[in-house]
Amino acid sequence: MARDSLSRRSFLAACSAAPALGSGGAALRIGVTEWQLDKSLTVDSLSMAKRVGFDGVELAVGRQAVNGRLPLDSEALEAAYLAEAKKLKIAIAGISLNILQVNFLKSDPLGPKWLADGIKVARRLRAHTVLVPFFGAANMKTRQEQDRVGDVLKELGPEAQSAGITLGLEDMLSAEDTIRIADRSKSSAVKVYYDVYNSTNYGYDAVKEILWLGKQRICQFHFKEDRTHYLGSGRIDYAAVLKAIADIGFRGWANLETESPSKSIENDMARNLGYIRSLNGKVPGLRMNARHRRGHRGESVPWEPPRLFAPVDRDQPTRVYDDGNPESRV
Repeated sequence: MARDSLSRRSFLAACSAAPALGSGGAALRIGVTEWQLDKSLTVDSLSMAKRVGFDGVELAVGRQAVNGRLPLDSEALEAAYLAEAKKLKIAIAGISLNILQVNFLKSDPLGPKWLADGIKVARRLRAHTVLVPFFGAANMKTRQEQDRVGDVLKELGPEAQSAGITLGLEDMLSAEDTIRIADRSKSSAVKVYYDVYNSTNYGYDAVKEILWLGKQRICQFHFKEDRTHYLGSGRIDYAAVLKAIADIGFRGWANLETESPSKSIENDMARNLGYIRSLNGKVPGLRMNARHRRGHRGESVPWEPPRLFAPVDRDQPTRVYDDGNPESRV
């Protein structure tokens, strides 16, 4: 794949220099994607996330239009989400424009419309990030497709910026190629939505890419493993990933997009969240938005993983996604 904007030498040199940029440390808020809770387009995702102990929920706009509108583009549904988030004191961590897995931004005339509509929905929901996905058939395979996306983002970037919305590109490309697209947009509202597992799975060095990108070019993270592993037991060294995040001084959201190996979603989400929070204080320079509760004497007690929930039927059918790509779930 051509990389005329950055040389491999400059890429590696930037990686080795990056830790000096993060001397101020990092602060993470840990959220969860509602589609992995099996609660898309329902406020039940917020209550489940709250029970497990997450700081926020990343919503999905829906994959099929309803009367020419995004499924989430509903006054009643938006009001319900805002009211429930306020009641539970949980944040809306962003929205995924997963309809772009159906109407591709690289080629479909509906793509730019959905992006423009998604910006408006995110602003009304007070969600500051719109995930713009490019997976499976939506992947930008050619330079022409990448340039087309960059031009669309150039047109809509000012609208996102004026609304206080960041457009996060999550794709199958290297960090360098994604930044080339972002640079073509000429908009500071366009950044990288960095999925650690996907990048590793596509053959890239996630730690080096995080260090090279820096906090100014990354808007949010996805943390996950494959379908059979919990965080901390698979191929990703999350302690090293969190160290890189601390080194660049990133402050913002990391959302779990983890699977449920036991088929008990709440139990498995609690286990994965517990693992990530267990690294709080063990990675120099990293601070999570750790929750505390009050002990029986009024003392502050650090957050602990919640008790396990009642298991679900293990014989229930496993979810199968349409193109075999993990990201087609969004």
